[in-house]
Amino acid sequence: MVIPGSISPDSIKNINKRIRIACEQSGRHEKDINIVAVTKSFGLNAIISALSLGIRCIGENKSQEVEFKVPQITNTLDKEIHFIGHLQSNKVRKILNLVDVIETVDSLKLANKINNLSKELKKRTKIFLQVNTGNDPKKYGFNTKKIVLASEKISQMDNLYLSGIMTIPPRLKNTTKLKDIFNKTRKIRDEIQKNINPNCKNLSMGMSADFEIAIKCGATHIRLGTILFGKRD
Repeated sequence: MVIPGSISPDSIKNINKRIRIACEQSGRHEKDINIVAVTKSFGLNAIISALSLGIRCIGENKSQEVEFKVPQITNTLDKEIHFIGHLQSNKVRKILNLVDVIETVDSLKLANKINNLSKELKKRTKIFLQVNTGNDPKKYGFNTKKIVLASEKISQMDNLYLSGIMTIPPRLKNTTKLKDIFNKTRKIRDEIQKNINPNCKNLSMGMSADFEIAIKCGATHIRLGTILFGKRD
């Protein structure tokens, strides 16, 4: 019997098969794809379930859940906690020592805040820059015309490590438009990696409904929640 909010072995086997096929179709390697298990609103058992099945990256959206869950798994080895929700400046201090990656740096103001607090804590924080590639007024992220210049400024901040780019596209049924958004995001990553910061290698895009398209467009991190754990209450 599968505990609610945990992953069944059959579902992860099916997901891995779909990842393998998407990689084969696009000339990529499975080892280059990281599943970020989105455990938002699920209990601690969801994290434990993901880690037990070999999923190393855990994604949390809310600072309150990070503060509650992460201290309970501090002794768990080989894990990487990603913050993937909108991060308010006043919440930065609370999560800095609890997460390994902040994927949703969406402004210079937020980058400065993280940099200054990281310096105070004597650490270097790994970040992704969130870009609003789909120009969705409901989504956060840097404007596509401003992100390259922003990445240059952020790369000069001593206590930040720019590791990648992240996007959340609008909900689209049109696959062609979705591919365009993912490909445009990859080109932004490529430009930053080539011309500004060679550490900017990662690309976080794709969720339960579209992760295969994202893989074919270059994603290195796919954020999966519903397909792993089922629907949230």
